[in-house]
Amino acid sequence: MKRLPHQLLLGAVCALLVAPVAAAGTVKVDWIAPDTYTDAGTTRWGERDNLRELGQHLQRLGERHLRAGEELRIDVVDVDLAGWVRPSRATGTDLRIVRGGADWPRIGLRYSLLVNGKLVKSGSETVADMDYSRRVGHLRGTEPLHHEKQMLERWFRATFAPQQAALN
Repeated sequence: MKRLPHQLLLGAVCALLVAPVAAAGTVKVDWIAPDTYTDAGTTRWGERDNLRELGQHLQRLGERHLRAGEELRIDVVDVDLAGWVRPSRATGTDLRIVRGGADWPRIGLRYSLLVNGKLVKSGSETVADMDYSRRVGHLRGTEPLHHEKQMLERWFRATFAPQQAALN
C-alpha cells in the first residue's frame, strides 16, 4: 500500500510526457525558381522528394519551436546539398559523395516571422554548415538529408529561440 502513491505519481508524470503538445505556430515554405537551384538532387523526382522532405522538416521545426499565433514564411531561393554528385559506371546512376571538404550544405532563403499577423522579424541569409561532417547530432546518418536537417534545426533555434524569449 505504501507504494501506491509513488505509482500514481509516476503514472501522472508519464501521462504528461505523452500528452499531445498544445497548438503551435506554423511554417509556410515557398520554393522560388527551384529549376535554378545549385544542387537539390540528382534527378527531377529526387529534387522534388528532397524539397518536400526539407519543407516538411521546416514545418516540424515550427511545430516544435514556434508558439500559437506565430507564422514563419520562408522563401527558399537556392539549395546546395552536402557532397558532390558523381556518375557511377557500375550502376549507371549518379552517386552523392560526401567527404567533408568544400562540399558543405547551403540553403539560401528569405524569411518573415509574424506574430498575430504583425511582422516582428525578417531577414535574408544563406544557411551553411562548413563543419557538417564532424557534427554528431540526434538524426541518424541513414535518414535522408540528415546534414541539411541538422543545419536547418541549428539555424531555426539560433534565429527564433531568442525571439521566443523576448516575447515572454
